[in-house]
Amino acid sequence: MTEPATVGLAQVLAALDEVRDPELDESVTSLGFVASSTVSEEGFASVRLRLPTYFCAPNFAFLMVADAYDAVSGVAGVTRTEIVLEDHFASEAINGGIAARSGFVESFGDLAAAELDELRADFVRKAVLAGTDRVCRPLLAAGRTTDELAELTLGDVPPSADRERLRSRRAELGLPSEDASPLLVDATTGEAIGAQALPLHLRRARLTRVSIEANGGVCRALLSERYATSGLGQKEEVL
Repeated sequence: MTEPATVGLAQVLAALDEVRDPELDESVTSLGFVASSTVSEEGFASVRLRLPTYFCAPNFAFLMVADAYDAVSGVAGVTRTEIVLEDHFASEAINGGIAARSGFVESFGDLAAAELDELRADFVRKAVLAGTDRVCRPLLAAGRTTDELAELTLGDVPPSADRERLRSRRAELGLPSEDASPLLVDATTGEAIGAQALPLHLRRARLTRVSIEANGGVCRALLSERYATSGLGQKEEVL
C-alpha cells in the first residue's frame, strides 16, 4: 500500500495564494480572507475563509470558495478537502454546495439566474484593463507616446510582475498573450487597439484600475474593523 505524500500548511497556503477575489483581482491570502487552515497527517486539509462583511455578494463568495476547494484539492498529498466560509448570510448554501460539488444554480435554486462563468469572465476582462494601465503608465512616464504604445508588443515591454500578470489574465480569456502579441488589445475581442482609439482605451484602463484598487482598500478596512486580526499568509504591508 502506498503511503500518502506528506503535505504541510505552507503548501496549502501557496495553493490558496493562487485563488483570487474575482472583483479585486487579488489573492485571498494577501487580502486576509484565510482565517485558519490545518492539515492532518493523513492529508485532510481544512480551511476557513472569512469576508469583509456579512452581506458580501454570494456569487463572488461562491467563486472564491469553489476556487479554494479546487486549489487545495490539487495539492500533492491532500487526500480530502474541506473549505468553510464563516460569518456570511449564505454560508450554509455555499458550503453545502461546494462540499457536494454542486454548481451555483443547484446550490441556490430559484435565487440563482445562471451559472457564474460569464461573471468570472467579466471580472477577468476588468483585470485585463487594470493590468493594461499598470503596464502602460511607466512607459508613458518614461516618455513613450501613445502612437508608440499602439505599435508595441508584449515582448517589447520590459519584464515585470505587472507584465506577466497582464499576460496571465489575457491567457485566461483566450486573448493573444505571446510576446509577439500587441500590447494593447480589446479585452473582449482580442483585437489590437489602434492609435486613434488608444486615448479612450487608456482612460478606461486607468479608471478600472483606480476603481479596483479603491474597492480593495475598502475591503481591507472593513475586514480589519470586523476581525482585528491578520489572516494566514497576509502580507504585513496590507494590514
